[in-house]
Amino acid sequence: MVREELSVRLNDREYKSWLKAGRCLLILKDALHPYTDHHMRAFHEDLLNQNPRLRNPCETSLCKPRGNKPLCRVCSEWQKVIRVNHRQPDATINWANCFPPHWATDHWELAKAYMPRGQAKVRRADQCDASALLNLINYCKCFCSVDQKVVRQVIQYRNELMHSCEFRVKDEWMMQYWTTLKLFMQQFSHVPQMATVGDQIKDMLTVDLSICIFGMDQTDSAGLLPGLDSDSVSQSETSAELVSQWETELLKEMLQECLHASEEDEEDDAKSQDMEQLKRLGIFLQTNKDLGERFSTQLQAINSLEARE
Repeated sequence: MVREELSVRLNDREYKSWLKAGRCLLILKDALHPYTDHHMRAFHEDLLNQNPRLRNPCETSLCKPRGNKPLCRVCSEWQKVIRVNHRQPDATINWANCFPPHWATDHWELAKAYMPRGQAKVRRADQCDASALLNLINYCKCFCSVDQKVVRQVIQYRNELMHSCEFRVKDEWMMQYWTTLKLFMQQFSHVPQMATVGDQIKDMLTVDLSICIFGMDQTDSAGLLPGLDSDSVSQSETSAELVSQWETELLKEMLQECLHASEEDEEDDAKSQDMEQLKRLGIFLQTNKDLGERFSTQLQAINSLEARE
């Protein structure tokens, strides 16, 4: 049953493209985990060396950057340093991501100040999604060697993909997406972990998942993106189980992002947007029985949130 329902979804070319594009982001984020962790660790140590006062522990051990309650002197100093090293210091910084008492000892707690909302429960680089890592690279000045224009373009495509109402993208969008990803990966040609990412993404964009689902050991080169020829397509069979795993991972990331954000949002407009996205996800999962069963726990959480409105 799972194979049949997955096959039906993958007969939709635009859904298949949506899944491929999402899988490319998951490939990209895995390569960015060690890179961003290394840079933030070094950045954190540099800040401590430049300003020894930052090594002092929080004076209350409970500082939280919410409401009107001021932070202690140490955590307030950290806030100033974070703003100074933010490319847009006047923009809204998601302080709710952070637990200030840990800024002195945890480099990743510092990193979360440069990320989108919903990161409060994240403890390590490898727990972050592509959006969190891309925004970190975009906003933190320690990533000075990266072309920020290209980073912002990738973020834009990522947001369009993950907030797609119909879980579909068109061929033209895919071509522009691939071009942007290539420009982004060129920025990291010196990073060992990124060496194989280009080939992995290229293979993902060219393999015909619908044919693979039916057990054939070849791929269809019709409609390939410009610059991608059939010789570059992986000829190994992709099992239905593996494609289902990719789909599950992508949908799980979308659900986690929306659920975390809806729990932490305090502004009505943001809550409303998150609930609309959750509703769309819920309808999509319920419409596809295999996905509804796989994500039954998340569907219950969505229903509970809707009932509170």
